[in-house]
Parts: sequence; structure tokens; C-alpha cells
Amino acid sequence: MDTDLVALFGFIALFALMLLRVPVGMAMGLVGVVGFGYLTSYETALKMVGQTTIRTVTEYTFGIIPMFLLMGAFVSNAGISREMFRAANAFVGHRRGGLGVATIAACGGFAAICGSSVATAATFSIVAYPEMRRAGYPQSFSTGVIAAGGTLGVMIPPSTVLAVYGLITQQDISKLFIAGVIPGMIQILTYMLTIAIIVAFRPDFLPSTPRLPWSQRIEALRDVWAPAVLFLFVVGGLYGGLFTATEGGAMGAAGAFIIGVLRRRLPLPAIKRSLLEATRTSAAVFTVLIGALIFGYFLTITQTPQKVAVFLGGLGIGPYGVLMVILLMYLVLGCLMDSMAMIILTVPIMFPVVTQLGFNPIWFGVIIVMTVELGLIHPPVGMNVFVIKSMVKDVNFSTIFLGVLPFVGAMLLVLALLIIFPQLALWLPSRM
Repeated sequence: MDTDLVALFGFIALFALMLLRVPVGMAMGLVGVVGFGYLTSYETALKMVGQTTIRTVTEYTFGIIPMFLLMGAFVSNAGISREMFRAANAFVGHRRGGLGVATIAACGGFAAICGSSVATAATFSIVAYPEMRRAGYPQSFSTGVIAAGGTLGVMIPPSTVLAVYGLITQQDISKLFIAGVIPGMIQILTYMLTIAIIVAFRPDFLPSTPRLPWSQRIEALRDVWAPAVLFLFVVGGLYGGLFTATEGGAMGAAGAFIIGVLRRRLPLPAIKRSLLEATRTSAAVFTVLIGALIFGYFLTITQTPQKVAVFLGGLGIGPYGVLMVILLMYLVLGCLMDSMAMIILTVPIMFPVVTQLGFNPIWFGVIIVMTVELGLIHPPVGMNVFVIKSMVKDVNFSTIFLGVLPFVGAMLLVLALLIIFPQLALWLPSRM
């Protein structure tokens, strides 16, 4: 059979398995083994499985994934998210829409030391949603803000998705992390501006709450020193070249552990829970990674990346036209796959195309991660929406999607700014 047909049947089988709810990593690995074995030999394919698995789980650079996940688990179980929300709420909660602004600010701070969108959305479904509902905020707005705020976990360093992109493309992960700082800040400000616009056009839609005295504001602010120190320690160390990204993950995990223990926020049960959470999440990520690598070997022998590059280059729509096609593809895939699976599966195919077109690989990484973020909240399927629905039982999917639509528009605006002004992502890495 022609290799093009084999590759086509491979993709059809992959999506069919995913529709049957086979885990993404397992589906990619199964299709990769069968396809690779069909084109070579099944003995070779089975040897490839063993070699790929051992090489992936023992690769030093891949250690960044469990380390940053462990840091996020320590931070989450130490209750830092609640402290961040309390501090932000103390300063802006009294304004109309202020609890929404406080949620976005707290999500941004939590994302800076967590690195996971799903964890951020799940955490603030518990921390912020009850407060907003108690103050009289509509369900749609409350859940929409949390879903949008959760996307910050992918962009603001440390980001496991950016780290995986760097590992696949062999780019400097430290520069990728730093490249996400300014876009992440712009995203936070754009979300806050979106809330301000909603309040301006519908002044009675969102309530206000009583203003807290300055003594309570200062008291709330005292609790946020720990995440601030941890963020500056990790990002400052990366930016200053004091340690590599993998070492930064280990330093961040150790720093989160020490801070949590010294503040008596990490008792032994919380430590055990953090270790278990990080282990489970790491196992899930590595399963997807191994499956995608096996599927990638199958695509390599079918020469799919080269053929896709030739096809896109021959469309005659120019470099930015090809970029728009790629981004549109990611938006469609966002309806079918989670962010990590999308990055691992598609970047080996699209990265050669992008580099041939002359785009900066660091900038492209930020653009792709921003687009993946959009897939986390846009209808008809959004991972963050499903997470919030699982945490908040009394709300339906249509209500959450209704609340998140204004923030989808805000994300599209930020994405357009990054495409028009690449230096927003490249200026800080160029100073390293």
C-alpha cells in the first residue's frame, strides 16, 4: 500500500480511537506501532516501543516535567491560591466586577508557580466561585472568568506545555519561559479590560461589595510574599543563567517544599498528597509523550512532515497565510484533543514548515501555546470548561461557554498582537 494511504489510515484510526474514548497516549502508541510494523516489521516496531519508553523516562532533560508538576502540587496543597485571591480581593473586590478582576489576578499569580491550566481552573473553582456567587455574581460570568483565568497556567512560566515544545524542537526552554512573560502579562491585562468593558456596557450586571479598610488590605498582602519569592527565585535564576530549566524545576520544587514546611502549610498528609498528585500527572504526561513519539516515528517513515511542508508551501498564500492555516488547524484540534497531546503530535510535523518559512522558533512556540490556550475554552469542547463543570455541579455547559465568550475574543486580540508585533515575545529572550 502507498505510504500516503498508510499515513491517512493512521490518522483516521487515531481519531476513531479517540472518539471511542481510548486515552490519547495509548491511541497514538497503538496506531504508531501498527503502522510502523506494517511498513517495516512488527519485531522492529516492538523493539522501538521498549527503546522509546526507556529513553524517554530516563532522559535527563525530561526531568523538568515532574519537577515543575511537583512544585505546582506543593503550592496547591499549601493553600497559596486562597491567599492570592484574598489579597487581590482586598484591593479591588469592592468595585463592580472586582471579584472577577481579583480572580484573574490570583489566577495569574498562581499560574506563575503552578504551570498547569487544568490545576488553575480546578483550584479557583473551589476558591473563587463560591465567593463570587455569594456576592451575587451570575453563574455565567463567575465560571467564564475562572475558565479564562485557568488558561494563564499554560503561558506564564513555568509552563509544562512550553517545556515540552522546547524538548521536541530542541529550543532553549529558559528562553521559551522568559518569552511567555510579556504575552502572559498582556493577557492578564486584556482579561481585566474585558471585565471593565462588561461593567461599562452593563453596569447593573455585576454587583459591588463593601470596601475593606487599609488595615485588612495590608494584612492580606502579607500572605503573598511566599509565591512572589518563589516566582522571582525560579524565573530570576533562569533569566540570570544561574541554572538550567531542568535544574530550575528541581529548585522550584525544593523551594515550594521549604516555604510550605516553614510556614507550617505542608503537614505530612499534604506532602504525601502532593507527591501522589505529581506522580499521577507525570505518568499521564509521559504516557502521552511516549505514545506521540512512537506515532512520530511512524509519520517519519511515511515522510508526512516533508509532504505537509511541500503542500503548505505550494499553496501560494505566503508565510503568514500558511501560519493562519496552521493556527486554524490548532483551533479545530482543540475540539478533539488536550493541549499536551496537540503539541506533541503536531509540532514535529509543523515545526519544519515554520522554520522553512523563516519564522522565529521561540516566537512560534509562544504563538502555538497561545492558540492551544484558546482550545482550552472555546466551544464546543474546552478542557477547562469540563474541569469547571466537574467541580461546580449546579452549572451547565452552555452557561459556562456563554460566560467565556468575551474572553475568547480577548484571547484572539492578544494572539493578533503577538503575530503583528513579534518583539512582544522576543524582547526579553534577546536580553538573556
